[in-house]
Amino acid sequence: MKLLRYGPIGAEKPGLLDDAGTIRDLSGHVADIGGAALSPEGLAAIAALDIETLPVVAGQPRIAACVAGTGKFLCIGLNYSDHAAEAGMQVPSEPILFMKATSAICGPNDGIEIPRGSDALDWEVELGIVIGKAAKYVSEAEALDHVAGFCTVNDVSERSFQTARQGQWTKGKSCDSFGPIGPWLVTKDEIADPANLRLWCKVNGETMQDGSTATMVYKPAFLVSYLSQFMTLHPGDVIATGTPPGVGMGMKPPRYLAEGDVVELGVEGLGTQTQRVYR
Repeated sequence: MKLLRYGPIGAEKPGLLDDAGTIRDLSGHVADIGGAALSPEGLAAIAALDIETLPVVAGQPRIAACVAGTGKFLCIGLNYSDHAAEAGMQVPSEPILFMKATSAICGPNDGIEIPRGSDALDWEVELGIVIGKAAKYVSEAEALDHVAGFCTVNDVSERSFQTARQGQWTKGKSCDSFGPIGPWLVTKDEIADPANLRLWCKVNGETMQDGSTATMVYKPAFLVSYLSQFMTLHPGDVIATGTPPGVGMGMKPPRYLAEGDVVELGVEGLGTQTQRVYR
């Protein structure tokens, strides 16, 4: 299934994308795409609905972040061998973990706001993992049993805030609009191998990133298991799993986003995003 949320900011409703690409309203059956709706039982109940009886959503509503009630937005750094090489850094012996503020979460086609003092605004297309069932000390073998599905994430980054300022990476990752998620949450039964998906990103029509999750150092099941050793993962938590090469910081000279630029990105089977950069 392709689950989504639609409507104005603060008034989003749950929906489902049918096989014809039409949005169907789920608000008569679930409160939102979050919490219990993401559990195996909740997803099974949605899957059992007669889609043809669900109301059709008219027009072209705003598409919101595909997950509601995210408590933790976890991100993995340098998780692609070719991206680590691009950055001139060693592949880490354990996953690099940082947090992105949940206030950064926005819709997949909402604009990217240039924060005050920014001079190095960058893009990062990533595979997102959405937790569906609480995970604590789970093994790698059982890790995907706790996953509801996958989505496209743009881990928007301000490199000066991230690397030139004192402290951790979080401050360069958490500005408002730095977490476009969606357009859909695609349930895991539709993704044969999340560790073999193409990812791409374009800026103003020019391809910047064109990679595959096959070059991930730490695969999705391992990441869920690994993170669950340090904290309980809850339904609605999102894990951004790292980016392939082609980010602006890695170019010579570096190339960053400016007002009016248009960023397009996608992950195979998980839908695309389009954002315009604004002040």
